[in-house]
Amino acid sequence: MPSSKIQVALAQIAPVWLFKQQTIEKVIHYVEQAAKVGTDLIAFSEGLLPGYPFWLSFTHASAFNNDWQKTIHAHYVSQAICIEDGDLDTVRKVCREKNIACYLGIIERPKDRGGHSLYCSLVYIDKEGIIQSVHRKLRPTYEERLAWSPGDGHGLLTHPLEGFTVGGLNCWENWMPLPRTALYAQGENVHVAVWPGSTTNTEDITRFIAKESRSYVLSVSSVFTKEDIPSDLPFYTDFIAQCPSIMANGGSCISNPDGTWLIAPSENEEKLLTAELDLLKVYQERQNMDPAGHYTRPDVTQLHINRERQGILKS
Repeated sequence: MPSSKIQVALAQIAPVWLFKQQTIEKVIHYVEQAAKVGTDLIAFSEGLLPGYPFWLSFTHASAFNNDWQKTIHAHYVSQAICIEDGDLDTVRKVCREKNIACYLGIIERPKDRGGHSLYCSLVYIDKEGIIQSVHRKLRPTYEERLAWSPGDGHGLLTHPLEGFTVGGLNCWENWMPLPRTALYAQGENVHVAVWPGSTTNTEDITRFIAKESRSYVLSVSSVFTKEDIPSDLPFYTDFIAQCPSIMANGGSCISNPDGTWLIAPSENEEKLLTAELDLLKVYQERQNMDPAGHYTRPDVTQLHINRERQGILKS
């Protein structure tokens, strides 16, 4: 009988903030470290590459036509990830060489939307180094709308992994019942929730989703402090004077399918968190509730998904 177990890793790290090449190198390092302990899947936080737009909360980012905000945004765009240009090729290569799958949070600058707007995207790379989905965050949260554009349902997919079925959502998308349900209906039993970094986000919903879905839930966050801000950023002096000491305290964790902690939230430390998942524990919890199977009434309620990649040019 094939093994019912896989090894997973959460990379709770800080980016080399707003510098994509240096952050890619750090991502590759952690993929290599995870591979050394036989990891099947590694997950990185929301927007890690090249970084979450922390300045939005502390610098009056809604000021219209403000030169300072435009300068910050222009730098952010210049460091965003264009998949079509091969920006993720080295990450794909290391996944293939190390035989490890990866969920990676990126700030995407896609050519199919003109190449200038930004999207908070969650990329799944399989063990062959092939990008199997790019899920653009459906609804940027609050101040994020000043930097990111709304996504679509094209990447709302699950993927097979060594007998498991994995899927993922960005940050507060995890509070949206219908996107969660869309993944459950595709057989998801390992849910990857990526966050910018806060225990206040992960400590409740991680266990809630596990109880609702009867799946393993992996929440992965960044850590980020004032000391992590590179001094050669064009707006360093102004931002360092306005930001708090800690902007992301981590909170990465894993819940079992019954809602108990496999790994409780970890704070204020860069680290690689690893764990073993057992598919039989999913089967045990699905005995009394299966949210896309016997505990549904499709004759009463159904969900429809539009998976079309949105764009203004149709051919």
